[in-house]
Amino acid sequence: MACSATSASLFSANPTPLFSPKSSLSLPNNSLHLNPLPTRPSLSLTRPSHTRRSFVVKASSVSFLNSELPLVGNTAPDFEAEAVFDQEFINVKLSDYIGKKYVVLFFYPLDFTFVCPTEITAFSDRHAEFEALNTEILGVSVDSVFSHLAWIQTDRKSGGLGDLNYPLISDVTKSISKSYGVLIPDQGIALRGLFIIDKEGVIQHSTINNLAIGRSVDETKRTLQALQYVQENPDEVCPAGWKPGEKSMKPDPKLSKDYFAAV
Repeated sequence: MACSATSASLFSANPTPLFSPKSSLSLPNNSLHLNPLPTRPSLSLTRPSHTRRSFVVKASSVSFLNSELPLVGNTAPDFEAEAVFDQEFINVKLSDYIGKKYVVLFFYPLDFTFVCPTEITAFSDRHAEFEALNTEILGVSVDSVFSHLAWIQTDRKSGGLGDLNYPLISDVTKSISKSYGVLIPDQGIALRGLFIIDKEGVIQHSTINNLAIGRSVDETKRTLQALQYVQENPDEVCPAGWKPGEKSMKPDPKLSKDYFAAV
């Protein structure tokens, strides 16, 4: 059964396609403020030299009017919103992480449902592994902070979350979900979108699952490690299923043969 407990119609949806230290609540009346999005820049494929080819898509400084560019490779839409962390109401601003941490930002449909708590608690239980990779995890749904708090205060054996090691953000206006392209308009909830944002605030990875399909913490961590590796080694790329310690590849017709000869 999908995450939403309200209707079986969720299965037939046809949607269109950094957390700062604990602080006191600063947004009144459960409000959420989404900063205006700048015009998305066009993309360029940079190839610095024959020996240091980069296959990382980066945003260029040239604006392109009326274009619909993918989120990946472009600056993550910034937001400031209320959240619950350590059973307190706090304020979270995505841009606070720029220059400091990677961010795993994931959306889920609704509180007090079924698939959702399995994902949320799985990420919480392995939060220390992401912290070791200089990464913060942020969960988002369209529920209020009061709903988040009530769910956190519910025992896991009763379908609750218990204490979490990262914030749950309230997107009651649905502005954040819409800006990341995961909102189902006619249902007012988000698909299971997940985004990995680097320290420069650029989205480097995204996945979107339909409502009935949970996500993998293992694959999220592996993708994050691959991203960090290629950013530290810009003349290399990571083949399918790559994990730390395994052989990477040179993106060159001749040099890549070293990898294929070894596998």
